[in-house]
Amino acid sequence: MSTYAIIETGSKQYWVEPKSIIEVEKLEEADGGKDIILDQVLFARHEDKVEFGAPIIKGAQVICTCLGPSKGKKVVIVKYRRRKNYRRKQGHRQELTKLLVKEIKF
Repeated sequence: MSTYAIIETGSKQYWVEPKSIIEVEKLEEADGGKDIILDQVLFARHEDKVEFGAPIIKGAQVICTCLGPSKGKKVVIVKYRRRKNYRRKQGHRQELTKLLVKEIKF
């Protein structure tokens, strides 16, 4: 394990390393091929050097390339009350953004 980081985006934390692909919640500023800078780095490791944030590391950045939008798995919500003839079915697919991690800067 040479270089990796733990970042926060969309109220979720992701373990990333260079050349990895992650799916995060939809980013409004993301277009296909555009570079995105994520600066909420909570933890970073490079070779034997380890840095912890309190809560984030100042000046650390993860530079990603947007690969475009995608959608998550379909979630089906069913409401049912017995003997009352009450049935409701609803579906949801979360909109996501695919990112390719280019580099981690400290």
